[in-house]
Amino acid sequence: MVRIRGQIGAWPVDLTVELEAQEWAQLAQQLSPEAASAPHVAGAAMTNDALWQTTLALVRRAGQVEGPQLLSQLAGLAGGETAAKRLLVRLRHCAQVRMEAGADAPIYHWVDEQA
Repeated sequence: MVRIRGQIGAWPVDLTVELEAQEWAQLAQQLSPEAASAPHVAGAAMTNDALWQTTLALVRRAGQVEGPQLLSQLAGLAGGETAAKRLLVRLRHCAQVRMEAGADAPIYHWVDEQA
């Protein structure tokens, strides 16, 4: 379930969107091909742990990914940019991920667990 509150011009908006897990997955397929291939994608209906595991899987699969691209993918999975930014902060403190400053954007690298 996603609740959207705000205003359109002078009119207040309070909208609740409820979708089944398969509907969230279908929506995610429309937003991002990478998000569609993530296991158990269910948009905002994902639990925090499932979302975190999916985030780690995205970085692991990519090997390395630029911050803006990862932010875009995570925003689709987490239901918004704010939640995606929280995941990026969490990645910065994760032992399995190394972040380096790229020329234009940070780059997130998966660190081999065997190393």
